[in-house]
Amino acid sequence: MRENVTISYRGANYEIGRGKDFYGIWVTGAPDSQPSEQWPDTPEGWHGAWTRFTGIEMPDAIVPAGQASPRTVAARKSAIIAASFLGLGVVLGVVGLFPDYLVGTSLAQQPADVVAHAIYLAVWATSALLIVLGGARLRAGALLGLGMSAVTFGLFFADAGTPIAGGAHLMGAGLILSLVGWLACAAGGAIALQGQSAGAPGRPQPHMMGLFLALTLAALGAAASFAPSWDSFTLRTSAGVTNSLTAGNAFSNPGAVIAGDLAAMIALVAVVVVAALWRPTAAGAAFLAGAIIPMAAQAISAVVQLGEHVAPSQFGISSAEAARAGLTITSGVTPAFWIFCAFVVALIAMCVGMLIPHGQPALTGSRTATTTFS
Repeated sequence: MRENVTISYRGANYEIGRGKDFYGIWVTGAPDSQPSEQWPDTPEGWHGAWTRFTGIEMPDAIVPAGQASPRTVAARKSAIIAASFLGLGVVLGVVGLFPDYLVGTSLAQQPADVVAHAIYLAVWATSALLIVLGGARLRAGALLGLGMSAVTFGLFFADAGTPIAGGAHLMGAGLILSLVGWLACAAGGAIALQGQSAGAPGRPQPHMMGLFLALTLAALGAAASFAPSWDSFTLRTSAGVTNSLTAGNAFSNPGAVIAGDLAAMIALVAVVVVAALWRPTAAGAAFLAGAIIPMAAQAISAVVQLGEHVAPSQFGISSAEAARAGLTITSGVTPAFWIFCAFVVALIAMCVGMLIPHGQPALTGSRTATTTFS
């Protein structure tokens, strides 16, 4: 809650007012009582604050507190439309969990897959909620949803690659609904950012160069370790014969599936790099989170899969043959999976670090700034 603060003018993205012994600029809708920038409570301070405010805010959106400009009203309508698209996409995604998805099987029948899709849908629903709340949360929600859509495009395309390579009869209604839902969510995030000052990528600042390089390396590591086989299986017979196999290598699939996995890997690296360069940093963190979450969902899905029953038919062995041989199958994960998890955890840690405010040097001698709108 903001105490002892009087807001004088508001715009589409920022607001200016007076606190105790200072003039300040706040991000519209931000709950933080501390201004993003502040000036001394002097005529010169007000002039500096107003000059800065009119420089970062859209002129035709500035109105006295308590009034709504036409641009603000239009932005509100755009936010509602964007949230509606995201809501529609989530509904379609939920419905798509139950019909046939691929090869006559629904996502709801596959615990590992349904967990990953549920995470996607939960993030898109959160994005819609943040957009409806408006202000700084709108921009965070839009970037979160767009980051998610960028990476999951490749994952959904990889799913669609199976019927592309093997025939349309393999594509179920669940996959079609999920693809349309993804498109609606991607459109919702894009619509929400229209007319918003959500920041943009810039040159890495010297004090942020270490974080930029670390994020880039972690993204490259996660992308590289996403491709190798994650699943390992050990087959043992009652006679003591043991055989170990691995599965899940991205490059052992049909071409269309490989293209989808490559698109997801490229999108992950691209979004992470852009997010690392994004200013303000908090908005970049929202974009980064949108890219990390689907990768984390893939890791969670792999863990869930460990608890599923492995049928001998997966290895071309009939149930009768397995019974005669006393065959037992145990599943596990390869070192590549743990390497992938380590890179994802590193990305998460750095994303959290981007949300922690860091002091910036003042831009003028008479001005004190805790965070700048660079």
